[in-house]
Amino acid sequence: MSGKNFYYNLDEVKVSFQGERGAYSEEAAYKFFGNKIKLKPCKEFSEVFESVDSSESDYGIVPVENSLEGIVNQTYDLLLSSSLKICGEIILRIVHCLIGHPTADINSIKVVYSHPQALAQCKNFLKKLGFKVVPYFDTAGSVKMIKEENIYDAAAIAGKRAAEIYQMKVLLEGIEDQPNNYTRFFVLSKHDSPPTGDDKTSIVFSVKHVPGALYHALEEFAVRNINLTKIESRPTRIAPWEYNFYLDFEGHISEERCRNAIEGLKSKSLFVKILGSYPKAKP
Repeated sequence: MSGKNFYYNLDEVKVSFQGERGAYSEEAAYKFFGNKIKLKPCKEFSEVFESVDSSESDYGIVPVENSLEGIVNQTYDLLLSSSLKICGEIILRIVHCLIGHPTADINSIKVVYSHPQALAQCKNFLKKLGFKVVPYFDTAGSVKMIKEENIYDAAAIAGKRAAEIYQMKVLLEGIEDQPNNYTRFFVLSKHDSPPTGDDKTSIVFSVKHVPGALYHALEEFAVRNINLTKIESRPTRIAPWEYNFYLDFEGHISEERCRNAIEGLKSKSLFVKILGSYPKAKP
């Protein structure tokens, strides 16, 4: 899906994302909507949700999982409490760069800053070179910080575009530990996405803490030949050792078999929330 599928003039569309300019979420926004959109950087994930919920932004972009490091817990927790809909997804190949001051070289670097996820995705590289590692709120934000504070013996891990935006130097490119490094992002909106014939649906539900409860809940999809593409559990935070289950399945909620599966699930669950139906992303 791309911006041309939306009923907006793209010159007027405002998209919020977590991070500074040059962040991977910004890159995901451009990949989904094209380069004519207006962007609103936010420091926290919650600010992205609030910006869309208050209509300050038309859409929001948030990372939901990485192929190496797993889910982004905060995004899942915010989805549970928010009334926003997931109306799209983006899968972005992540290529991490070691970025320093224009006068720096690899031998002058002692400290590396970046978002904890990016640091984790490059942990073997960082361990091998023996850098001191300092977590920062954002990948691109760490590049911006090093430039503004004129730190000559530190580097950041971020995308190549961040180096270009802040006129910094790429010391090494492709430093992630594994080449199959992809991040999946959700597009958030107040509006549902219409069916395209190649869709996915995300939901969250919980079941009673009794034997076979999850098995019988998932049976509603199996008997209707609905393919499940992901299931993830998160603590309910209400009672110890009880969980909410986040589920993705193929199909749009407007399809009869999907609606019937949800109705069947409701009869076997404590609660069910539909997070949204949206076109499948193309890598």
